[in-house]
Amino acid sequence: MNADDPSDRVPAGLYLVPVRPGPVSGVTARLFRTPRGERTAVGFTSERGLVAALGPWQRCVRLSEPALRALVAPLGVHTLTIDPPLVAGAGPDQYAGRPARGTLLAA
Repeated sequence: MNADDPSDRVPAGLYLVPVRPGPVSGVTARLFRTPRGERTAVGFTSERGLVAALGPWQRCVRLSEPALRALVAPLGVHTLTIDPPLVAGAGPDQYAGRPARGTLLAA
């Protein structure tokens, strides 16, 4: 992928939202935690960003910001993080007992 390649970009107003298998049939949005421990939904503006942060096998759906907010609001999630540079799935920093700065943790 080329950073200037228009095919890598999501249409304006839509985000690539990481998902996991959901109950019954379908998928549900993955939620993460900010370095301060707040739950957040995540959206990416490009496939490149999604793959860099979560890997090439991460499933996703395209959602508008209002749709994503409406989806997670009943869960008490009111924070939306766009294009996080890194998502750490391993958990807290083993030395400090807290997440490294600038990362999100899978919830």
